[in-house]
Amino acid sequence: MPSEENTLPFEPEVSADGIRQRKTFLKNKTATHAPYLIENKIFDDFAVLNGNIENYIGMTRVPTGVIGPLHIIGSSAQGDFYIPLATSEGALVASYHRGAKACSITGGITSICLLEGVQRSPVFKFENIADLGLFVAWLLPQVDKLKEIVGQTSRFAKLTDIKIQIEGNHLIITLEYHTGDAAGQNMVTICTDAICQYIVEQCPTKPTLWFIEGNYSGDKKATALSFTNVRGKKVTAEIVLPEEIVNKVLKTTPELMAEYWRSSTIGIIQSGAIGAQGHYANGLAALFLATGQDVACVAEAATGITRMELNKDGSLYASVTLPNLVVGTVGGGTHLPTQRECLEMMDCYGAGKARKFAEICGALVLAGELSIAAALSAGHFTQAHKKFGRKK
Repeated sequence: MPSEENTLPFEPEVSADGIRQRKTFLKNKTATHAPYLIENKIFDDFAVLNGNIENYIGMTRVPTGVIGPLHIIGSSAQGDFYIPLATSEGALVASYHRGAKACSITGGITSICLLEGVQRSPVFKFENIADLGLFVAWLLPQVDKLKEIVGQTSRFAKLTDIKIQIEGNHLIITLEYHTGDAAGQNMVTICTDAICQYIVEQCPTKPTLWFIEGNYSGDKKATALSFTNVRGKKVTAEIVLPEEIVNKVLKTTPELMAEYWRSSTIGIIQSGAIGAQGHYANGLAALFLATGQDVACVAEAATGITRMELNKDGSLYASVTLPNLVVGTVGGGTHLPTQRECLEMMDCYGAGKARKFAEICGALVLAGELSIAAALSAGHFTQAHKKFGRKK
């Protein structure tokens, strides 16, 4: 249970005094220095932007709030975390903050990164199926050579699996990689190109055409493959909330939350959505913006399953599973000034921190699912948006 001294000062309306209190609090609690994010230091090191932007004209400033502490019990993420969220949607930070409070008072969220892997799926076209079959017979024994090519192309990428998908005279080869602490989309593209160049040069049966991506890997889109594989990092998180905490903090009952989950799951099945969850995209988009992730990856990262069940003792069991968390703590936009500071606030910047960050993502999403389900189950959803999401 978080002590009073660990409780982040909450403020529904922005004020100079509230900003000052939170700045002081975060400086003391996270032991990080954030001159760009918190002190509004002028950014003029434009060389840092090379590789991140073209035709640069300036920065788009997105308001950034913080929630916490969110207590996490993970394989890599351990302890209390204050999580930055960049958004212009009123009520979002308040909702996630409330969910974090309920979870931390209870003792924390268990969040585990289960699997890792990033795919690229080149497609090859042949004159006929017979030629395709000869090609496959040549290709499959080449696995060790392809791993060698990857090792020569990247210091960090490792080829871990190869799968094939045949459709007529088209062959899709899904190459799966481990990309270390980088999200890895560029890394796997470069490695896959090196593999394809070798294949086309050496194979006895030449394809008539090939493309580096056959639109099968699931890159930046929700797909039916999400729950049979991993893309990025697969995380699952769970918590049991006592009835008293649900009543006092979430202002509803475990029975109502479990019933709302059942009803909303029936609704989402009828809608044809992939997965069954409330609003993963809200928290993930805000965290991705704050920390320099590829925000377009929310299209796939926000695929998952939320579950809520009433236990015999009246408590609420809740879990989330996210199979497509494409996140990193090195590369991409993670080195940009405020993005780096936000990662440092959670001790998630640099090598060796990606699994930790993924587990924080899972815990954040669960806190958000609990808060929105509570609001909807008790009829508070509209009032919360009136209170926090409208100009006075």
